[in-house]
Amino acid sequence: MIRVGTIGTNWITDRFIEAVLQTGKLNPTAVYSRTIEHAEHFARKHGIRHCFDQLEDMANSDLIDAVYIASPNSLHAAQAELFIRAGKHVIVEKPMASNIEEVDKLIALAKAHNVVLFEALKTTYIPNFEVIRNSLNKIGRLRKAYFNFCQYSSRYDKYLNGENPNTFNPEFSNGSLMDIGVYPLSVAIALFGEPMSFTAQGTLLDSGVDAHGTLVLHYGDFDAVISHSKVSDSMLPCELQGEQGTLVIDAIADCKKVVIYRKNEPEVTLSRYQAKNTMQYEAAAFAQLIEDEMYVHSGLERSRIVHSVMTKARDIIGVRYPAD
Repeated sequence: MIRVGTIGTNWITDRFIEAVLQTGKLNPTAVYSRTIEHAEHFARKHGIRHCFDQLEDMANSDLIDAVYIASPNSLHAAQAELFIRAGKHVIVEKPMASNIEEVDKLIALAKAHNVVLFEALKTTYIPNFEVIRNSLNKIGRLRKAYFNFCQYSSRYDKYLNGENPNTFNPEFSNGSLMDIGVYPLSVAIALFGEPMSFTAQGTLLDSGVDAHGTLVLHYGDFDAVISHSKVSDSMLPCELQGEQGTLVIDAIADCKKVVIYRKNEPEVTLSRYQAKNTMQYEAAAFAQLIEDEMYVHSGLERSRIVHSVMTKARDIIGVRYPAD
């Protein structure tokens, strides 16, 4: 069993621990929080024995082999670097870092220290994503791709009331593109590779982060249009339009339902069964990479391209982070 420590004690860490236990290969054994009391409270909830309130102590501990990082975005790179240098495998929540420079540094360090570095972007590891990838040849020559992820943030009302939640604070490397747009962007890159060029638009809040925006990735004879928002909800699915048919995808982060429409044929639902907690697929992929000693893997190159696009897009729309 691969022993995993966790950084972060919010709902996403709850779900990750649940997912870890489903793999049969990972065992949550330690918790870090800024206060030992908070760490112990979280650990008791999950039956975890070891608690830390100093990151260096956990990184250098022989109680863990790997770490899951679910702290604020701005802390991801520094925390990942600490654990990589200590010889621990790292699975870090999306976005892996604040910009492409930090991503490149982490990848180089992971290769040098022979550890697995993995960005926890669950979508590209779930069964229905493979259904989409394997069904592209059924719709003929691709002509249009529309990806839509717009979700009203539960913390936006606090922002409107004059508070300064992390979600809308550039100090924490947040905003619509980094928090929401990263999902459809990663899917587009995983399906189509690096775009020939792209355009970006975003509407900024007074805090300095983007509230919503649009990316258009140019692939020669088709474009991939990505719409993202943290200040509005959308009920629209995503579409991949080919000359012979169209794939329709419900809820891009989880690809809950995939339907194909072909000319003069009835619609066909292609979706497969997926576990309710879709994080278990990324956890299993992380464990497999460790077992196979795959320190260089396709997920890293995808992360590089995604972060390169996001860094350039933020420069275009005017979103700046301290890490820049």
